[in-house]
Amino acid sequence: RSKKQVPQRGVVVVVVLPRASQSSTTTRMDEEEMQRAAELRKKRTFKKFMFRGVELDKLLDLNHEEFAKLISSRARRRIFRGLKAKPKRFIARLRKAKKNCGPLDKPEPVKTHLRNMLIMPEMIGSIVGVYNGKVFNGIEIKPEMVGHYLGEFSPTYKPVRHGRPGIGSTNSSRFIPLK
Repeated sequence: RSKKQVPQRGVVVVVVLPRASQSSTTTRMDEEEMQRAAELRKKRTFKKFMFRGVELDKLLDLNHEEFAKLISSRARRRIFRGLKAKPKRFIARLRKAKKNCGPLDKPEPVKTHLRNMLIMPEMIGSIVGVYNGKVFNGIEIKPEMVGHYLGEFSPTYKPVRHGRPGIGSTNSSRFIPLK
């Protein structure tokens, strides 16, 4: 056997590497290691995304009417009354951007002013530039966003950051600590 010394933070660790000429002991070790790796893989199962009891794969296969039965009443009413021309054009542009990109690439961003557009399952994976009144905020549509509106993910105001009073403040409103 060959020995290799690797220093780690002042501790000497001896690593024993098996030779290729050893027969049964290495195969048993390999089998044991493979079993351990398989057990670790079993432990690392990830939680599947569910939208109101429907898995993501089935959610993507639903048409608009079937999807409408899963969402809130306000959004359902909007879908049942029919998508107008602008939302239909927007969905068509998203489909085109997805089709033009490679299998592992991100699609080109599609800019829109439609803040009241519902996020549909077919939009998952797309990149949308949502206008907030000043700039287009780039948003990648994730499965958790389904059923929400695009405007929820593009705030129209910058939250107030309270600090010290500026030059224009009066002396009465300025805080003066006691000695």
